[in-house]
Amino acid sequence: MSVEDLTPESIGQATVERTDRSQFISRTYTHLLAAIFLFAGIEYALFQTPYAEQLALFMLEKSWLAVLGAFIVASWIASHVAHKVESKGAQYTALLGFVVAEAIIFIPMFYIALAFDPTIISNAVMVTLGAFVVLTGVVMFTGRDFSFLRSFLMWGGVIALGTIVMGVLIGFHLGTYFSMAMIGFAGASILYDTSKILKTYPEDRYIAAALELFASIALMLWYVLRFFLSRE
Repeated sequence: MSVEDLTPESIGQATVERTDRSQFISRTYTHLLAAIFLFAGIEYALFQTPYAEQLALFMLEKSWLAVLGAFIVASWIASHVAHKVESKGAQYTALLGFVVAEAIIFIPMFYIALAFDPTIISNAVMVTLGAFVVLTGVVMFTGRDFSFLRSFLMWGGVIALGTIVMGVLIGFHLGTYFSMAMIGFAGASILYDTSKILKTYPEDRYIAAALELFASIALMLWYVLRFFLSRE
């Protein structure tokens, strides 16, 4: 737009658009923070009861492929609802359901970490949140568009899922290098999600945006924990 094209109406419209985007971003990260606190609260409450140990032992005795399959289905349903359904109530239900599903799937990992060294959990949380802040800062301050990562994330996700399934079926151990690769994958996902939130995400879908970011952070935390445990 040239200087000649500037009018009070165009300036006003641009101001409104920036305000709407700022409100969308603020709402997204507010909901993300709420999801993180809810996840932490559920885990803390569960581990104050005998149910956490019972759930952990039950899930460790069962096929991880079945657990993974149930988790993928729950994730797909939550994401679909949050993105497609107009009702805010249904979107909140999807976010809540996803957080609860993540809290349950993390119970065996936290149980194992506590058995080895309780500091592993706090260290993994600090590393994950630190990485999230750095990656978010990269997008925020550079303004770079990371939409080019979409194909990488799609195919990388398929390959990762196939590797996990083969690991469960054949019984080979997915070692430290796989955890490192998945940490990098989660980092790329955070870059992609943050870039979409800044530039292209529909402004009425802040709940879905928060869900996507939370999923990426949870993925990173899972594999940071796994990386630390592999070194014990």
